Amino acid sequence: MQKYDILKKNPKFYIGVTGTVLEGLLSGSLFMLLYSVMQSLWSGQFDLHRSLFLTTVLFLIFLLRILVYSFSYINAQIGGAKVSKQIRLFMGDKIKRIPLSRFTRSQTGDYINVSTSDVNSYEKILTHKVSDLAKSISLSLMLIVFVMTLWLPAGLILLAADLLLIPALWLSFGAVRKYGVEKNAICAENVSSIVEYVSGIQTFRSYGIGGIKNKTVTGAMKDFCDISFVYEAKVLPIGAGFSILIWLSAPLVIWTSATAWAAGALDTVTWLLICMLPVFCAKLANSIFIDLTSYKNLMISKRKILNAMAETEETGSMEPFETPNHEITFKAVEFSYEPGEPVLKSISFTVPDQKLTAIVGDSGSGKSTILNLISKYYEVQCGSISIGGRPIEKIAAERVLEQISMVDQEVFLFNDTIRNNIRYARPDATDAEIEAACKEANCDGFIRKMKKGYDTPTGENGNMLSGGERQRLSIARAILKKSPILLLDEATASLDIENELAVKQAITNLLGAKKTVVMIAHTLSVVKNADRILVVADGEIVEAGTHEELLKNEGKYAAMWNAEQKLSS
Repeated sequence: MQKYDILKKNPKFYIGVTGTVLEGLLSGSLFMLLYSVMQSLWSGQFDLHRSLFLTTVLFLIFLLRILVYSFSYINAQIGGAKVSKQIRLFMGDKIKRIPLSRFTRSQTGDYINVSTSDVNSYEKILTHKVSDLAKSISLSLMLIVFVMTLWLPAGLILLAADLLLIPALWLSFGAVRKYGVEKNAICAENVSSIVEYVSGIQTFRSYGIGGIKNKTVTGAMKDFCDISFVYEAKVLPIGAGFSILIWLSAPLVIWTSATAWAAGALDTVTWLLICMLPVFCAKLANSIFIDLTSYKNLMISKRKILNAMAETEETGSMEPFETPNHEITFKAVEFSYEPGEPVLKSISFTVPDQKLTAIVGDSGSGKSTILNLISKYYEVQCGSISIGGRPIEKIAAERVLEQISMVDQEVFLFNDTIRNNIRYARPDATDAEIEAACKEANCDGFIRKMKKGYDTPTGENGNMLSGGERQRLSIARAILKKSPILLLDEATASLDIENELAVKQAITNLLGAKKTVVMIAHTLSVVKNADRILVVADGEIVEAGTHEELLKNEGKYAAMWNAEQKLSS
């Protein structure tokens, strides 16, 4: 489905707008009814019969307005909501097709803002602004034409006053284009900072920066406060100036029509009504200015939605990714997160099928980047990666990830039960299979000690569990998924001794199956039994071999091993 089809209006939306305009015209007809009443009173022809007739007409108009307004309002709300529903569903599907690297490089606030705030703003346009503008403009034109029929010069003055909307809106739209876009961008940054702040509130508070000392979030809020002030400071004077000019039309009409009345060109009743209508027309013109300025500002959200819809999608094949084996090969792979700052420098190596390959090295040497490239979180910029002899460059990340189970340092858990959190690895798994995976992951014991067992809620992102417990659940997922490739990224880092031992035992159980395993470890004792060890330094493979071979080389690995032995002795 094309993006413009998603934004296409539906019949209920148009019915809502049409009904709102009709209700506005009905309200304008009351001035004509008032004019008839005033004429009757002035001429002395207002009797009981005419009073009952006009009262009945007035009642019918009000009743019809209520019915039309209710009908049109409901249809406008439903019509607008249907469009926003289409957008949200499309965005939900779109996000699944955006390259995974975008979610790491881009600020989280951009996607959050588009899917929530920007869609809400666009829905506000459809459900309120368009109908209100159509009603105000049509009613304003109706009243101007009515005044022209009563006395042409007064109608021309009101028309000229309304035409001042053109230069006022030109200035207003210019300010919105400049400062509204900037305000929207800063708002996205603000959302990102708040999301980061809320997610890391425990860490922030532990370091005493949970309040005003958190410079990132307070700075983002200050920037949003500043741009909001500037935005209002630029737009409000334009609105105030227009308001003064438009309201000057009232005394001008009263003065010119009074001259005509004094000269006998206007009767008293007509003059009185002409004196009343400029006040109402001025209010309408002010409403049109405010609503159009707001409409222009809200349309920034529509452009952001369109930009998100136009984001580059993954072009890899969605055909099943099948290979004769699961050997992983890097050939002259180069990669950098920022231009001119290489992370991997033309590295080449092979991870044997159904063997354990360990990657060790200093922090920032490029170890985790290697795992990110295998899992296609990022695309290589030079060189190639193949699994089982098949290059993965033209394969969709989703298909590659079907072959991979991952155990990271950071474990993400949904706010759901333990059972359901593990089942995400394989939705068709039975309860018995889930429990068997948990036994292998060394977490069945602590789960059954809980009051609700496997139906215990984990809390938001697993905050009801300890780090070791979350890590073991992550390993249970990897076991349940039964993928032929396993990636372990420092799974035992930042754990206490008891939990580290439990997790190591769980990993040992996981490694028991015949899998192609790539492990990053912060302690060399964990990887000394690996079939192959790669030593990474400054984005290059500087050594490769078994534990014994590397010790004999007396290179970087041997130095790291000796340093570790001294610390543990």
